[in-house]
Amino acid sequence: MTFTVKKTYYFDAPGKANSADAARFAVERAKENGISTIVVASSSGSTAEIFAAAVKGTGIHLVVVTHVMGFSKPGEWEFNQAIADRLRSEGVKIITGTHALSGLERAISRSPKLGGSSRTEVVAETLRRTVAIGLKVAVECVLIAADQGAVGIDREVVAVGGTATGADTVSVILPAHTANFFDLQVREIVAMPRNR
Repeated sequence: MTFTVKKTYYFDAPGKANSADAARFAVERAKENGISTIVVASSSGSTAEIFAAAVKGTGIHLVVVTHVMGFSKPGEWEFNQAIADRLRSEGVKIITGTHALSGLERAISRSPKLGGSSRTEVVAETLRRTVAIGLKVAVECVLIAADQGAVGIDREVVAVGGTATGADTVSVILPAHTANFFDLQVREIVAMPRNR
């Protein structure tokens, strides 16, 4: 039997206070595993800036996945446009796509006429409750990135999500397209909040 020993980090609590450490752990694991891409969630751009600084000069590509247009307010994009322009000029790829683990299904479950949870939302809630909210976010961002062609499905990525704001969960994922969700593999948990 063969096995590999790697570090896993546990934060005492979730939240944005962990973002800089999460970025450091993500870069560390990408280098250790020979992974060329980090995928990170960022709604306003603040987390994206932290990760862009962390990957600078490493040769690691950064893919930032944002909330969809209208997530908080109809017709508005939460991501700071000045930050987006600056990051793009530095070679950071910023993508926005429909949330793979909610999207249209959320409209149905929120409907007073239809109501009830959908199967897709059960998958999302399972990831949130049994492992970490940030893992659900990381998985969803990888699905979105694969569907948008920002990452391939044949190479592992380091994927990062958070709880409400910031980054607190770092994982290694073999991507898949949303239509092939069960081909996606969470291969390593690098960091996560221990208490959620």
